[in-house]
Parts: sequence; C-alpha cells; structure tokens
Amino acid sequence: MKLGWIGYGAFGRLACNHLGPHFDVVIHDAQPGRAASASLEDVAACKRIVIAAPVQAIGEVAAALAPMVQPGTRIYDVGSVKLRPMQAMRDALPDHCEIVGTHPLFGPQSAVTGLEGLPIVLCPSNGEDVSCERDFLAERLKLDVHVSDADTHDRTMARVQGLTHLVAKVITEIDATPAAYTTRSYDLLMEAAGLVAQDSDALFRAIEKHNPYSAELRERFFESVETLSKRLGD
Repeated sequence: MKLGWIGYGAFGRLACNHLGPHFDVVIHDAQPGRAASASLEDVAACKRIVIAAPVQAIGEVAAALAPMVQPGTRIYDVGSVKLRPMQAMRDALPDHCEIVGTHPLFGPQSAVTGLEGLPIVLCPSNGEDVSCERDFLAERLKLDVHVSDADTHDRTMARVQGLTHLVAKVITEIDATPAAYTTRSYDLLMEAAGLVAQDSDALFRAIEKHNPYSAELRERFFESVETLSKRLGD
C-alpha cells in the first residue's frame, strides 16, 4: 500500500525509516533542501495520508490537499494536540475524507534504541474503525497503542506534556551545568529536561498554547512557584 507523508523533519525521518519496510512511502516536504521529492499531487493520490506538519500549520496543509484527495481517503496527523488540529482538518477537508488523529508520544531523542514499548494514541474523529491501525502499530512496530477521544487526550496531555515541557524549559533556560557529584533526583531531572531540550519552539508553543487545557495548569504552576517564593522570603 502507498502511504502519503507530508513533512520530512526530524520526526518525519524517524517515522518513515520505520514505516518504509511496510509501505511504499510517498514523501512531500515544502522545505527546500530536505530529501523528499514527491509532489503534493503525488501524495494526494494515496488512500492513506499522514500530515506531519507543525500543529499550527495542519489546517493550511489540509486545505491544500482538499481539492485533490480521493473519496474514502483516510488522513492522519501526528500532532501533540488533538482537538483544534482535528477540527481544522475537518473544516478544510471534504466530507468524503476520514480523519484519524494520532499522537506518537516519542521523538528521535526517546526512540534512539527503537520503538518497542513506546506509546502512541489514536483518536478517531467520527467513530472510524481504527482496529487495522491499532493492530499494525502494536504487532508490527511493537508500540503501546491507546485509543481515545480528542477531548480526553488533550486533558491528559495538559498534565503529561504541558507540565513536563514547562518544567524542562525552565531548567534548560537556567542552564544548569554538570556537577562532579549529584543526587539521583538531580540526574533524573536533568535526564527529563534533556529529552525535550532539542524540541522545537513550535512544538513547545503547540503544547502550551494550542491545547485548550494547558493554560489553567500553567497558571496553577506559576501560582505555586510564586507561593513557594514568598514562603522562602518570610
């Protein structure tokens, strides 16, 4: 089966390397200099298409695809947020397309030893049967597959990613230097920060600004920091 893929950044390269043995992957990327040669029309001819663009650009990419996609095409995204990108795809794409949101909870830094056991979430938009995708991801790629609705996904990710990326960003900005002797808790904190240190600012903003449930958690975090600061000043 041909699989259309739009977006050949760091995650796109990782994913296509693992999907290549199973699909004829047709790759398009609008960025000059990236090793992706297919046209958008070539991708639109595929019955399965993955949009691996930043969350902020998913609606624009879907709109560009809309006039060319075939009836019955199933289109996926791989963003860290689901409610708004999936609605943007639904608004831009014709009704004859099926939309399935996906969120691989890993990237190049966390998949250096392979994909086995790493989590991924599938979010059907309108009751689509995702058993085929679930079985492929679990049995062929050995991923830990979860199926969720978009709202539950975003509520969960506000805690799981919104909080951890916020803390990691603060630690990275402090620029803590290596020490000759440390504690285990310090090592774990630095390891967690290191896992997301190379993530793009676009990804950080998507997690913090495009998830409708992140703002409340972020406010609570800063309020707690301010409360602790006042306690230490007493």
